[in-house]
Amino acid sequence: MGYRYVVAGLGLALMGVGGALLVQQPSPWRIALWLAGAVVLHDALIAPLVFAVAALAGAAGLRLRGVPRAALIVAGSLTAIALPPLLRPGGVANATVLPLDYLRNWLLTMAAVAVAAASYAGARAALRGPRRRP
Repeated sequence: MGYRYVVAGLGLALMGVGGALLVQQPSPWRIALWLAGAVVLHDALIAPLVFAVAALAGAAGLRLRGVPRAALIVAGSLTAIALPPLLRPGGVANATVLPLDYLRNWLLTMAAVAVAAASYAGARAALRGPRRRP
């Protein structure tokens, strides 16, 4: 139980460092607005989608617990971060502004999340061994 207080204290200290760095920026309100938008995006879009997928999977007889749910949350968060370059309008005047293939990189990241989740779940199932039915 004591480790929770240590982790909470560390989290509060890091929040203080982040707040101090935020205030030192030339336009802290733009960054604060972006962060608030990220919270709203998570609460209004990502979390309900994860719950909807879990509910649909439950209705289909599948159980989405732990690893699959975590993979969905990570994939949704990474998608929210990747949306601005993925949805950019057409080409850019300066090729050095967005120089990477963001769609390919996002797809590779989604594949890495899926492979990591499947590998973890498979390893965990293999370590458990066969299940006995009474």
